[in-house]
Amino acid sequence: MAEIKILTKNIDVPDQDRIDVYMCGGGYEAARKVLNEYMPEAVIEEVKKSGLRGRGGAGFPAGMKWSFVPKESKLPKYLCCNADEGEPGTFKDRLLMEKDPHLLVEGIIITCFAIGIHTAFIYIRGEYVKEAEILQRAVDEAYQKGFLGNVIFGKNFNLDVIVHRGAGAYICGEETGLIESLEGKRGEPRLKPPFPAIVGAFQGPTVVNNVETLCNIPHIMEKGGEWYGAIGPERNTGTRLFAVSGHVNRPGIFELTLDVTARELIYDYAGGISGGRKLKAVVPGGSSSPCLRADEIDVQMSFDALMKVGSMAGSGAVIVMDETVCIPKIALRSLEFYAHESCGQCTPCREGVPWMMKIARRIVNGEGEKGDVDLMLEICENILGRTLCPLGDAAAMPTKGYLTKFREEFEEHIRMKKCKVQSA
Repeated sequence: MAEIKILTKNIDVPDQDRIDVYMCGGGYEAARKVLNEYMPEAVIEEVKKSGLRGRGGAGFPAGMKWSFVPKESKLPKYLCCNADEGEPGTFKDRLLMEKDPHLLVEGIIITCFAIGIHTAFIYIRGEYVKEAEILQRAVDEAYQKGFLGNVIFGKNFNLDVIVHRGAGAYICGEETGLIESLEGKRGEPRLKPPFPAIVGAFQGPTVVNNVETLCNIPHIMEKGGEWYGAIGPERNTGTRLFAVSGHVNRPGIFELTLDVTARELIYDYAGGISGGRKLKAVVPGGSSSPCLRADEIDVQMSFDALMKVGSMAGSGAVIVMDETVCIPKIALRSLEFYAHESCGQCTPCREGVPWMMKIARRIVNGEGEKGDVDLMLEICENILGRTLCPLGDAAAMPTKGYLTKFREEFEEHIRMKKCKVQSA
C-alpha cells in the first residue's frame, strides 16, 4: 500500500489548468506519441494490459468496454465523458476538472483515436458552473493549438469535443440516462440491451467513461500498460482518488493504491476521528454503497475486497460517521435523496423508495410500529435487481445495510419513541 501520485502529481502546479503550463510538464506528448506510433487496436490492448477499471462506480474494465464497440459502423461513434458526479459524498472528479483539465482532454483524444471516434461530449452536471467554464477554456485552448479539430498532430484524424451542461439530475449519471439527456430528452434510463456500445448516443455506438478513468489514459500510454498493471493488487490496479468526508480531522482527496484498508485511509491519511470520538460507521463508495461497521474496516478499498464483504467501491467517496450519528436519520436522509431523484419509470423504484422513506420518517419521528424494520427489509428485497437502472438498488442496498447492521438502533427508536444518540 502506498500513496502514489499519478493523477494528482501536478495539481499544485500554478496555472496547471492553462495549456502552456500543461505542455511544459510534458502534456499532450502521450497523445502525440499515440497518434504517430500506435495503431488504434494497439492502444486498446495497452489499456487492457493495464487492468484499468472504470472509476465511475461499476469498476468494469475500460479496455474491454472499448473493445465492444464495432470497428465499422454506418452511424458515427461517440464518446461521452461522464462528468456528472452526482453521487452524494463524491467530489474527486471536480478536483481533476478544476486543477488539470487538459489531462482529461488528452485522455479523450487518445480514447477517441483508439475507438475511431470523431465527436466527444463532456457531459458535466449543471451545478459545476466553474468547472464547466474551466473545461470549455481548456477545450478552446486545445483547438487553438491544433490538438482538436482537423488533422491532429499531422495525422489524418479529426476530433471535435463539446462541453455539454446537464440540468442537475442524479439519474443522468447512469450512462443511458446521460445519453437521453444529451439528446435533449428527459433524463430517463433506457432498457438494456441494446447496450450503448452498440446503440448509444443518436443511435450510434457509444462509449461512456467517467473523468477519473479518462485521466488515467495519458499516463498509461506514456509509461505502458505493464507499468500501470504492476501498481496495486491484482485485478485492482493503479491508484484511486478517495474523497474522504465526515467526522475526520483531515477531510480531503487522497490518491492511493487500492490495497489501502479503510482503517488506514481513515486513521493514517484522514487523521482519525475528529474530537477524539469513536467511529461508528463508514460508507466506502458513495451514498449508494452499504456501510461498514467500526469492526469491519480492516478491509482493502479495492473493488473485489469490498464486494466480498457485501459493500462496493462505487465512486470512491468515503463518508465517515462517529458515535454521535443517528443511523435511522442517516437512512432517512439517504432515502429522501433517492426518492426525489427517481425518474419514476419503473414501479419498484417509483413506489418502493418513497414507501421506505415514509416508514423511516415515521421511525425517526417516534411513530414507528412493530414490524417496520421487517417491512422495510421486504421492500428492499422487492426492489433489488428489479429496476430498469441501478437507482433502485442504490436506494435499497444502503438501506438494507443500515437495517441489518444497526437493527437494534431502529428497534430502539420504535420501542422508546425517541433517539438516544445525538443527531448527525
